[in-house]
Amino acid sequence: MRVDLFDFELPPERIALTPAAPREAARMLVVDPHGALADRRIGDLPDFIRPGDALVVNDTRVIAARLSGIRMRGDSAAQIEATLIKRVDESRWRAFVRPAKKLNAGERIRFGETSESMACLLGALDAEVEEKGEGGEVLLAFAFHGAALDEAIERLGEMPLPPYIASRRAPNSGDRADYQTLFAAEPGAVAAPTAGLHFTPELVARIEARGASLHKVTLHVGAGTFLPVKADDTQDHVMHAEWGRIDGATAAALNEARAHRGRIVAVGTTSLRLLESAADEAGDIRPFADETSIFITPGYRFRAVDVLLTNFHLPRSTLFMLVSAFAGLEPMQRAYAHAIETGYRFYSYGDACLLTRAGDRAA
Repeated sequence: MRVDLFDFELPPERIALTPAAPREAARMLVVDPHGALADRRIGDLPDFIRPGDALVVNDTRVIAARLSGIRMRGDSAAQIEATLIKRVDESRWRAFVRPAKKLNAGERIRFGETSESMACLLGALDAEVEEKGEGGEVLLAFAFHGAALDEAIERLGEMPLPPYIASRRAPNSGDRADYQTLFAAEPGAVAAPTAGLHFTPELVARIEARGASLHKVTLHVGAGTFLPVKADDTQDHVMHAEWGRIDGATAAALNEARAHRGRIVAVGTTSLRLLESAADEAGDIRPFADETSIFITPGYRFRAVDVLLTNFHLPRSTLFMLVSAFAGLEPMQRAYAHAIETGYRFYSYGDACLLTRAGDRAA
């Protein structure tokens, strides 16, 4: 399909720079299987949940993946900022660095310092540039390993706010909590599964009181989630890979819910992509522990997910293509136009849509 079909103009003032407070106060645009629209609030979500439904949330935890430091080259130093994007092993990460032109393979970066604080080595984290690729991507080999490296990154790093937020304001202390979901437990993401940001313990309790069940899966969201599709046609786009896991007990519980006509409600596109990656042709969900690079565009036959709660996505993005596949391109174009016109807040800290897949099971 032509990528320009998924383009739209978004006024900058529609981009949310901070989350709604309280979280349940965020708006929720409900799009029914026939494309009809209704303006509601996240707090109304239990009204759309049925007994026997199974909600699936992503329990990945965002790490403090943005690191600042200095390049060590003799007596000269240069300020370097790195954003970790993918763990390779217990001591190595792929990262985007800037300015990349000031780094060469084999050079060393000392994170946790600035050029003004070079005399203080306490608490610093060293890394060697093992490889240098294109577009500012490097492979960093850290001096620490395993849990010690994780602790150092958490101590020295900042939350990796999406570029459309980070370009307009600096991270603040509130982002450590705001950019983490209620379900966050498994460290490894460099971006939040943002639909989960809307949930509170009270909202979960009200959903469960409706007779629905809550299930956790893990997909470590990568920085590729923010990248626009640069190809002119979707068939020429290479999808980024992310690691995910669904354990045997969770897969069995979800299949049991489906067997009793319960709907699978994916909280976020990350949960949906993982569920669809783990489902066989009949829609049965299998245990899964692997990378997935599933790319969902209109024409895809959904096998596992019936309902999707998701935020508003970037133009020309794989995620806007996914929601267009789920609810229809024309209904989603109308839904986004309505959201822009009526003041919905977009992207990670923004509002949400509730989409029901067309078909007898979902409707």
